[in-house]
Amino acid sequence: MTEAVWEEFPQIFKIDECETLQSEVLKNRTLIIAANRAPVTLVKNEDGEIEFQRGGGGLVTALLGLARYVNARWIGCSITEEDRQWREGVIPLENDEGEILVSFVSPDEESYTDYYNVIANPLLWFLQHSMWDFVRTPTFDARTWKAWHEGYVKVNRLFAEAIVRQIEAADKPPLVMLQDYHLYLVPRFIRETLGERKPYTLTHFVHIPWPGSEDWGMVPPAMRQAILQGLCSNDLLGFQTREDALNFIRTCESHLPDTEVNFTKGVITFHGHDTHVRDFPISIDVEALRELAATDEVAEYRRHFIERYGDRKLIVRVDRTEPSKNIVRGFAALNEMLELYPEHCGEVQFLALLVPSRMEVGEYQNYLDEIMAAAGRVNALHGDSTWEPVRVLVGEDYPRAVAAMQLYDILLVNSIADGMNLVAKEGPTVNLKDGVVILSERTGARQQLAPGALVISPCDIYATAEAMHRALIMPAEERRKRAEFLRRAVEAEDISVWLCWQLKTLAELGL
Repeated sequence: MTEAVWEEFPQIFKIDECETLQSEVLKNRTLIIAANRAPVTLVKNEDGEIEFQRGGGGLVTALLGLARYVNARWIGCSITEEDRQWREGVIPLENDEGEILVSFVSPDEESYTDYYNVIANPLLWFLQHSMWDFVRTPTFDARTWKAWHEGYVKVNRLFAEAIVRQIEAADKPPLVMLQDYHLYLVPRFIRETLGERKPYTLTHFVHIPWPGSEDWGMVPPAMRQAILQGLCSNDLLGFQTREDALNFIRTCESHLPDTEVNFTKGVITFHGHDTHVRDFPISIDVEALRELAATDEVAEYRRHFIERYGDRKLIVRVDRTEPSKNIVRGFAALNEMLELYPEHCGEVQFLALLVPSRMEVGEYQNYLDEIMAAAGRVNALHGDSTWEPVRVLVGEDYPRAVAAMQLYDILLVNSIADGMNLVAKEGPTVNLKDGVVILSERTGARQQLAPGALVISPCDIYATAEAMHRALIMPAEERRKRAEFLRRAVEAEDISVWLCWQLKTLAELGL
């Protein structure tokens, strides 16, 4: 690896440039954001008063930040009874930076379950993460088709109707920013309702991977074409990586009749409408993460970890308990490393901080059981009365996870597939030890972070074990250079840059 790889990153957008871009692009627009989740949830406190609980994460922060520059509204599914009763209203933003109108779509419980727990998760999620065992699953039976028509299609229509109402009420040309795999049909429903009688722009960002066309070939034609027609009704369609964007174009070329594709320009033409396909790698809110990392709560967790594991090298992973995260193979790789390099026995500690995810889905329940069994096997084979090689902490505690990431010597990210994997960016941002990132080649983060990471195939347990060993014996100067590369890569393209690239593309395309 040449020294040029380690040179400083130029800042792609400076803060003032990004703010100017947002102001210029949005000043003559009405902004409509639509996502499965709204940016707030309404709940009653102990006194019976309604309170707003803001959603976390950089995506909410970035998109809400646009409301400073434009008349904005956000449409999402209701979660609580208070959401359903409130329906719609204006919510003030933090730090007196304006306000946003939040509108809740409220499908009946059965429709929402079919839309979310049968079609979106697990069917689309498993398909797009290449997790189906096609010999056995999926099976599209009467129950699946009922969930499609009476769940996914129905809820997408509700979203489209709500968006159309906002478009028709807008006093400036609307920019509609749709988010993720829950809303694939919405753009087409909007076009069918409004046609071209009013100017508006539709964008859609897909946060999860887009697999090859052969995987989509296993989906029934009616369902597959409805999804592709929906996405090809957008003006600008964004994916996490170049590979995802190319896979989408190939899928349309293979499975959507009457389609013209231009790989060079990244354009799909369907029934006379052009959809521009681009990659916009998403990132994290670097400033907010570092502010959290500096809190007393994180410091207290950090002191606890140092007291308990301070003499050992820490291998850390932070994941939801999803099969796509490949947690079981990660433990198997540790087992293989300890067998191949017994000098690490008693000298390392694998700390897995896991957040339960989608436990209403059977596959996820079973996978958590497999995780605990795999950890138990490693501990039984290599542990003793003074050393437990794998320590699993289950529960949602982000400050605790940040403290662990500050202390890792190795951060293991070996996902089978990930749209991006933000842990791979969070870790280097807060780490205090020049820790090494072992990164799956099947994560979107690889596109930006590969030169600073040790890249492995997620199914290759031997290569992962070898990468662990290499990281543990890596010279300090190489560790420092790799860590510096990763930190600067994330700083150069944080969550604000992800948003600014989209706005810049809209301006350049004249959309």
